[in-house]
Amino acid sequence: MGLLLDVEDTAVTRQTAEALTRVGTVAAIRLIALAVAEADDNRADWLRTGVHDALVGPGGAPGVAAACGMLARDPEEAVRRGAADIAAWVDDPSR
Repeated sequence: MGLLLDVEDTAVTRQTAEALTRVGTVAAIRLIALAVAEADDNRADWLRTGVHDALVGPGGAPGVAAACGMLARDPEEAVRRGAADIAAWVDDPSR
């Protein structure tokens, strides 16, 4: 979680979000969702940029939408909220 919310280096935030998005597992997307829920607006922008980079990069990130769907039923409200934001980014990458 520290890498996703690194206060010293936004490049670390972006690159970590991109790498986890490329993994695309529920566990990986859950980490991003938690970070999104905790992030300030600036950090959330860098998280979104990392997710976007993975989505439009070679091979995309096909498992992200399904992972967000599963996380929509997570018992932790912060995860559900963050996953909803990520799902919106997947549906509309310009968001």
